[in-house]
Amino acid sequence: MKDLAILKDRAVCALFLARLVSLLGNAIAPVAIAFAVLGTPGASASSLGLVLTGRLLAQVTFVLLGGLIADRLPKQRVMVGADLAAAAVQGVVAALVITSNASALGLAGLAALSGAAAALFEPASRSLMPQLVSGDALQSANALLKLSMRGGSIIGAALAGVLVALIGVGPTIAVDAATFLVSALLLMAIRVRLPAPPAAGPSLLVQIKEGWREFTARQWVWVIVAQLAFVNVLLAGAFYVLGPVVAKAHLGGATAWSAVLTAQAVGFVLGTVAAMKVRPRNPIRTAALLTVGFPLPLFLLAGHAPVYTIAVAAFLAAICIDIYEVTIDTALQKHVPPEALARVMSYESLGSFAFVPLGLAVAGPVADAVGTGPALTGAGLLIMLAGPIVVLLPSIRAVPALDPQADEAKQDVASA
Repeated sequence: MKDLAILKDRAVCALFLARLVSLLGNAIAPVAIAFAVLGTPGASASSLGLVLTGRLLAQVTFVLLGGLIADRLPKQRVMVGADLAAAAVQGVVAALVITSNASALGLAGLAALSGAAAALFEPASRSLMPQLVSGDALQSANALLKLSMRGGSIIGAALAGVLVALIGVGPTIAVDAATFLVSALLLMAIRVRLPAPPAAGPSLLVQIKEGWREFTARQWVWVIVAQLAFVNVLLAGAFYVLGPVVAKAHLGGATAWSAVLTAQAVGFVLGTVAAMKVRPRNPIRTAALLTVGFPLPLFLLAGHAPVYTIAVAAFLAAICIDIYEVTIDTALQKHVPPEALARVMSYESLGSFAFVPLGLAVAGPVADAVGTGPALTGAGLLIMLAGPIVVLLPSIRAVPALDPQADEAKQDVASA
């Protein structure tokens, strides 16, 4: 397969394997951490919520710093440092759990450190690929990277329960720590031709302002981020909070919801495969309209449809989501100057996901006030309307897919 030929490049293959291993560990961690927290004295659902909130808040707080650092230093070194920090944190968690010295408050603090490491890693990871691959192959490379991440998540989720049952919670968290070490070793093998750093770079505050200026300089960038923020707030609460409620009350419980999530996972994988082939003439317009497919399962959940139809809808929605994500990443990588790319992507991550906790928090109260069915239907309709409204803007319709030959020439000049 032509697209897989990209993996013959040792640097791309190393990045692919590093993300596969790292995401495998990330998928193992939530299950193990949940049982670790619930195994502490006096633990409750609130204790687990404290730990999860600590990690999320740290990610949101430090993601801009992560983008700034990734634009000042070699990106793969930033990723290696973040992986080593994450390995150390998870190693401490494993030791505390194994020795029965873990507390909910202590685990929350360590979760915050883990979230900070993830925030430093992510902008560098998302902005490294254009330094390894150029031209039309960039989208295929992004899709393959997304495929490795999805594959690691699926395998990790499947292994998590088995590992906890076989070796216990503490050793399972130690396995997660080991995956970060393996990822760091793989990333050390990457060699990137970089221009010589300036003798004296601008201050951190100046770089943050420059990143914001680059983020707002292109209307289509901040508009598409605003759209995704709106979509994520509605989708996260409706699907991940109200979905299990409907499954428990009307569809048969955890088994039914597991089937829906499994179908979604398969859709994510096929979506990344499809993204290797999709080359839209107007990528941002296509991405904006793809969000129309995101809420498909919400309408069927609202109507208490048969489980298999909800699973099919979740499968189709996942395909739309992954094509969307690969298309957006590729467009940003091609249209944003390389020296500001990590900062722009960090602003994109912050804007897209900062309000997700709000969606998770208000989904239940809204459903209590208007009913679960109307809440799901209303969220689905609002998400579907957002895409066509955004496409009305000329800046969204005007973003082209860069010509491959011109893009290659641009890359050659940048690396000369």
